[in-house]
Order: sequence, then structure tokens, then C-alpha cells
Amino acid sequence: MPAKEIKELRQAGKLEEALILAKAELQLEPDNIWPKRNISWVYYDYLKQHTSSEQFDSFIIWLNEIKTLQLPLDEKMLFEQLAWQVGKMAFGLIKVIPIDHDKGIRLFEAINTFHFPKPSEGYSFLFKALHKLLKETNYYIKFADWWNFENFMPEDFQKEQMPNGREVMAIAEQAYIAYAKHLLPIQNQFAESNFDREKAQAFVLVLENIVDQYPQFQYPPYFLAKLLLALGDKEHMLSALLPFAKKKQNDFWVWMILAEALAFSPEPDQVFACYCKALSCKSPEEMLVSLRQKMARLFIDRKLYNEARLEIDLLVHARRAHGFKIPAEVTNWQAMDWYKAALSLKSNFDFYKTYFPIAEAILFCDVSEETAIVEFVNTDRKILNFIASENKYGFFKYDRFFKNIAIGDTIKIRIQGGSNGGCFQIYTAIKVKDEDFRNNFLIDVSGVVKIPTGKSFGFLDDVFIHPALVKKNMLADGMKFSGKAIRIYNTDKRQWGWKLI
Repeated sequence: MPAKEIKELRQAGKLEEALILAKAELQLEPDNIWPKRNISWVYYDYLKQHTSSEQFDSFIIWLNEIKTLQLPLDEKMLFEQLAWQVGKMAFGLIKVIPIDHDKGIRLFEAINTFHFPKPSEGYSFLFKALHKLLKETNYYIKFADWWNFENFMPEDFQKEQMPNGREVMAIAEQAYIAYAKHLLPIQNQFAESNFDREKAQAFVLVLENIVDQYPQFQYPPYFLAKLLLALGDKEHMLSALLPFAKKKQNDFWVWMILAEALAFSPEPDQVFACYCKALSCKSPEEMLVSLRQKMARLFIDRKLYNEARLEIDLLVHARRAHGFKIPAEVTNWQAMDWYKAALSLKSNFDFYKTYFPIAEAILFCDVSEETAIVEFVNTDRKILNFIASENKYGFFKYDRFFKNIAIGDTIKIRIQGGSNGGCFQIYTAIKVKDEDFRNNFLIDVSGVVKIPTGKSFGFLDDVFIHPALVKKNMLADGMKFSGKAIRIYNTDKRQWGWKLI
């Protein structure tokens, strides 16, 4: 067997002689694995000498020579080494500007029958290179399905530390994002949409799992939302989006997605409210330019010219700072009389804030809304006590929802957690007029005031009078008085009673 001689010739750099000897051996026994194995390493040595982007055609020739051998699965050592060399070539092609995507496709097609060991460092290295080379091509889905995301190693889910100390997004996160992008519907020049619904539905399940397992990944939830929008009907779209939208509610794009989901809502204020909430989130200005343009358009429609001018000024400043082109629509606005006459505001935040209750009601619309009455208000601590029913009552901080609130006001709230008499988590709260509900907890009272000796509080029959009301109304024992009382829970007696308001 010439295997030893072929290896010695290879190691001595005499590849031509090694190739002649290996070919002769293969011709004698074309189906024998040993001659195939011997010549495959000669081909590999030739390939290894042609890994620069300028030598691409020669590299492909040697890859195809290896391909024709149809080596079995157990040639792991060769295929592991090939993974590194193919990745090296792919990274070389990426550095050539503009990237020749056709070469990337040719490279992929030359290796897609190889049995690379997986998962492995070499296989992940191969993915990184081909991902960057093919992510802008229509071949990406085919490549990704072939590589199979189940072969990612634990390290692939970690951010990569560059030599200069900069952190780069984990390659696995990049992969899931790229795959989702390619699944989203794209219209061709004839306005026909190309969308593989079945494939998108399957990937939604995969992406939901990634979002749950890797909450540190920033962008997969966004693309999950986009896919759900593409798949969902109007009735079920919002409910599918809400779970992760609640987790990411401080990211402006969540509100953009919700606005998109509500595009056909009969209530236009819902979309407007989502835009208000989006613009209240802390985000780089260059990411908000399109949103500010949409908002300016809506302000103009509502003849809110001062607010519109601020949005325009902010987006123009951001575009100029980053060398972006100013849209024609914006320059047309700036030439109009209303723009020139408008006041230059410092902020629209207070305006946005008036729409927060509508936006938050959308976000928590899957939590049932309940009517309640305000039983007590501590204006110093911004806390109010509420009663929704004799089975649900407690308190919460109200300053997020109300500027002014008074005892006896009826409110609609979405609540969770808490225990009767304790603090509740409030998702949404708005004032409403509900006289029927209010009358369940308010009564007219009249009678003779009784103030116990040495005490600052009093009673009107069995209605408690707080010391503050005794002082405010200058009440004295034996006086006749008429007023309104509200239902309260007496924690000491553990029973319901009444309190003058």
C-alpha cells in the first residue's frame, strides 16, 4: 500500500508526485475507502494552498474533487479540517467590497453534501463565515436549514469579545434574527407577496422558545412580533403579541408593533396613543426619525402645529447629525406658513402622557377591567384606597394615573396581586362616571352628631366621622347634621361599615 509514501510526499511538499501516486492507487481500487482517504488528503493540501479570495476558482476545483469522492460519515478528521478552510475562504470573500454573493452561493453548493462533525468548533466557525456571506441572499433559509440551528454550541449564545474590547451580538442571536427576516413577506415588483406561511408558523414556535430561554437577547422578540403580525388575523393578532410586549414595554419598537397590529382598529386614538408611548421611551434619536415623521403628520391632521413643529425639528436635527437625507415631505412642511408661525416647544412629553392610559389599556387588555370607588385619598403620599366589591378592596399609588382624585370618584382599574386591605399592582386606571355603581357604596345620612367625651372623632348613628371632618365642619356633640357616607371595611371589627365623607 502506498499510503505511507503518499503521506511522506505530502509532508515534503511534493504534492504533484503525491497526487500522481494517489490517482494511480484510486484507479486500481475506485471503491476502496483507503485510496479515497489517501487522495482526499492530497486534495486537501492543494485546497489549503488556495484559501485567499483571489484563488477562489482553484479552491472550488479542489472542493469539487473531494466532493466526487463521496466520502462516508466517519471521515470526521478531514471534514473538521475542511470546515475551518471553507470558513477561512468565506471570511476572505466578505472582505472584498462589494461582496460577491454568487461566489458565496457557489461555495455553499460545493460543500452541502459534506459530513461535517456537529456540533463542533469548526462547524460553528463555518456558520459564522457563511452566515455573514449569505445573509443578504435568497439562499439564507436554505443554508440555515442545512446547517441546522440545533447544532449551536453553548458558546454560540454568548456575546463575542473583540480584541479592542467591544462586544458583538451572539452569533446565535444574529442567526435567529436573519432567519426571521427572510421569512417575512416581501412584495415583488408586481405587488405579489412571497410568504411561506407554514415555515413561518413553525419558526414562531422556535423563536418563542428562544425569547423565553434567552431574555438577554434584544431583537428576537421584535422579529417574533413581526412574524405574528404577518401570520395573525385581526382578531387574534393582539393577544399573540401581548405576552412579550409586556416584557419589553420600555422599548419603543414594541409600541410600533402594537400600532401596526391596531392599524385597522376603529379607534384611531389607539394607534396615536401607541406612537405617544413609543416616543416617551428612551431611544437614540436616529432610530426615531421615521416615527417622528408619522407623528408630525398626525399632529398636522389635528391642527396641533406647535407639537408638529417640534417633531419635525427633532427628526431634521437627527437626520443631519447622521448624514441622512431629509424627506421631501418634511422640507415641504418647513416651507409652510403654519410651520413658520408655530411655537418651538421644548418637549411634547406632557402631551404624550395624556395618551398613556389608552396605550396601557391596550397592553393589558387581556386583564379584565373592574369598576371601583375611591374610599380614601392621601394626597401627600399619592395613595388612594379603593373598593371594587366587598371581596376586593385595597390601595395603590395613583400619581401615574391621576392628577386629581377625590373620595367618591368612580374609576376603572386593571389590577393584579395584592390582598384585601393591602397594596395592589395597578396596570391601568381611569376616571369614569358610573352612578349606579357609586350608589352601591354611597348613602345620604342625617341625624344627631355624637362625639365621645375627650375624643376628636364622632358618629352619626352608626356612621363614623373622621376627626378631620369634625374639625372642617365644626361639629359638636348633639348637633344635627346631614351629609353623605361611603362604605368602608373596619379592620378592627372585621366588618363593613360607613364613614362620613
